[in-house]
Amino acid sequence: MQRAIYRILDANLDRAREGLRIIEEWCRFGINNQQLAQECKQLRQELAQWHSAELRQARDTPSDVGTELSHPQEEKRDSINSLLQANICRTQEALRVLEEYGKLYQPQMSLICKQIRYRVYTLESNLLNSDRLTKLKNSALYLITSPSENLLSIVDESLKGGVSLVQYRDKEITDDNVLLAQAQQLCQLCHKYNALFIVNDRVDVALAVDADGVHLGQQDIPIALARQILGSGKIVGRSTTNPEEMQKAIAERADYIGVGPVYQTPTKPAKAAAGFEYVQYAAANSPIPWFAIGGIDLNNLPNVLEAGAQRVAVVRAIMRAEQPALVTRQFFSVLFSSSFN
Repeated sequence: MQRAIYRILDANLDRAREGLRIIEEWCRFGINNQQLAQECKQLRQELAQWHSAELRQARDTPSDVGTELSHPQEEKRDSINSLLQANICRTQEALRVLEEYGKLYQPQMSLICKQIRYRVYTLESNLLNSDRLTKLKNSALYLITSPSENLLSIVDESLKGGVSLVQYRDKEITDDNVLLAQAQQLCQLCHKYNALFIVNDRVDVALAVDADGVHLGQQDIPIALARQILGSGKIVGRSTTNPEEMQKAIAERADYIGVGPVYQTPTKPAKAAAGFEYVQYAAANSPIPWFAIGGIDLNNLPNVLEAGAQRVAVVRAIMRAEQPALVTRQFFSVLFSSSFN
């Protein structure tokens, strides 16, 4: 029995350390986050102190019946997110095994593994939040959907064109079941392309489909409450139309803001155009990512960039395009070739 326990502890120490190393490599080379990489390394080293010679000597790989066991989901990863999530779960599960069987080996080991498991939960939240914020910061083009019979195909084409940030917005649907079903499909589609998926207004829908965040209007719930509901690792954005609203959103710790409408738009007919003056103000004063929004298309995009914008959000220009992927690429061509970036 003692040898079996030693083999269990040895296998799960290996499993936990391997999982942490995979996560550490992404923190180091994928998102260049020294703090998270250092935390992974520290956790690995703390576990290594318990990987004693007597545990290693109990290893018997040839007679391990588990080496032949596999599952189709283990044989492929759909995205970097699924790879990271799989290894985070792998680490957490291994630590739970170490915590329980460690009680039969050394109680202190059990206590340490329990503490490390809670630290991995925190690491998971910080990693997902850091990854989302990095994607947000690097997104120059933000697609906001409008009602369409071809919604999924249009979004799919835009993702193929390079969009990495999509907001689901539909003010016409009155059936929450339909809204929820569309949000779920769009969320899965965006994550297939490793893109962020945001839900407009509806924090409950964002929570239900595990969206990357929510976008709030001026009349929606406070940012702090949305973050409390969704969790600290999710993105919360806010629409703003003037400097006062911008400063308030920043003070409330919004992750990003919409700046506009730059031009008058039928999407929000009741709002007067904020014009280039507000764009220029945001360029000079916003410490967080912001997206110029409102009536922006390929024809006026150079003027918006000249006013100081580096990121733009669009609706009709892509949603009503005959070739969404082509138009998306044209947007990126202007965005990345602009001397104002």
